[in-house]
Amino acid sequence: MRGMTQSAVTRRFGIGLVGLALVATACTSGDAETQSNSDTAVDAEPAELSITPEDGVEEIAPNTPIRVNAENGTITDVQVDQIVVSEAAVEGEVADDAALYEMTGTLNEDGSEWVSDWNLRPGAEIAVTATATNEAGEETELTTEFTTHEAVPGQRLELASNFPTSGETVGVGMPIVINFDLPVTNKAQVENSMNVVAEEETVGAWNWVSDQMAVFRPEEYWEPYQNVTVDLNLAGVESSEGVFGVRNHQIDFEIGRELIATMHVPDHEMVIEVDGEHERTIEVSNGAANRRFDTTTSGVHVLMERYETITMDSSTVGIPEDSPGSYRVDVQYAVRTSNSGEFVHEMSSNGAIGSANTSNGCTNLRMDDAVWFYQNTLMGDILDTTGTDREFEWNNGWGYWQKSWDEWLEGSAAGEAQKTTDGTPGPVHGQDL
Repeated sequence: MRGMTQSAVTRRFGIGLVGLALVATACTSGDAETQSNSDTAVDAEPAELSITPEDGVEEIAPNTPIRVNAENGTITDVQVDQIVVSEAAVEGEVADDAALYEMTGTLNEDGSEWVSDWNLRPGAEIAVTATATNEAGEETELTTEFTTHEAVPGQRLELASNFPTSGETVGVGMPIVINFDLPVTNKAQVENSMNVVAEEETVGAWNWVSDQMAVFRPEEYWEPYQNVTVDLNLAGVESSEGVFGVRNHQIDFEIGRELIATMHVPDHEMVIEVDGEHERTIEVSNGAANRRFDTTTSGVHVLMERYETITMDSSTVGIPEDSPGSYRVDVQYAVRTSNSGEFVHEMSSNGAIGSANTSNGCTNLRMDDAVWFYQNTLMGDILDTTGTDREFEWNNGWGYWQKSWDEWLEGSAAGEAQKTTDGTPGPVHGQDL
């Protein structure tokens, strides 16, 4: 039943299964009931349907909800077709996957009202066809057609980038990072348009790091070995006054094995466990701690981007060339752990590895260990560092685990957590017509 599946209703608000089961029974057995009880068939009033927006309405806001109401019957099917007709709405756009725009809705317990879960595509012709069945199993169908106004250039919210990307396998600490091309002021509506679905039930929440960046983090690390899908139902959402999202996106990625690396800086070693079992102990040399800059940060780091070869240049982190402590050196097998310049990387020339901390703040490894670390870790793996007086900042790279769960929730515009099996916690629409 397109537009009113059991999974959609259950996932979003946890209601409707009973109502839908009753509807299915009425649809499949209506003829038999009519034949065996002619009085019911004669006395049953026909179902009456109403749909808003009404037929013929033009240029409505895309974030207007669709409502279907039934009297003397229960709603058994709702189909919503959206055809983008505005050239401005599709300028430069490749063909979208139609499945991204299949409209689901929430049916109330008695089957008398259906409300669309998501917003509508801007610059589109919309056709809504609803069916209801009365007590005798007789069907009533109603179709309405209307249009939505387009999202004009310069006022169109787009997805600028995201981490991870579809097809990637990541570690158990991986955040979901969504970057937008324009500032978002209606954060709750945008947040509720981003639905995270995981195979293992997970409690998590979005946090607005800035007006253009939203980050989803579970309360605890992800359970390993599972698939995660992020449905970005952005089409039609009003991100700020007069600014609307224009397309939907879906991100599919996998959580791999659980790799946790721990490092107590005074011990000059890194201990790595995979799925709770000891995997490798690596001798290291960390920051010399002569000043704040070259002190390795303590806290929960998430492994980020990696480079087979990279130039470490102090001028990129605020120490100009020819200044005291400046440097410029090429290193191999580097894995970033912060935005302030910390990497785990090869530095075989450091004779203090395993015995003293002499680096500029990075974690230095010998070649064989650096190659192993580079090849066997994933973006999203955890490096938990202790033993220094410089705390890792929560917004320095992906330091999001530095915030307690209560602190993390404070950054949610919706103000509450999501369960990855239940859907988003609040409305995505603007005002009703």
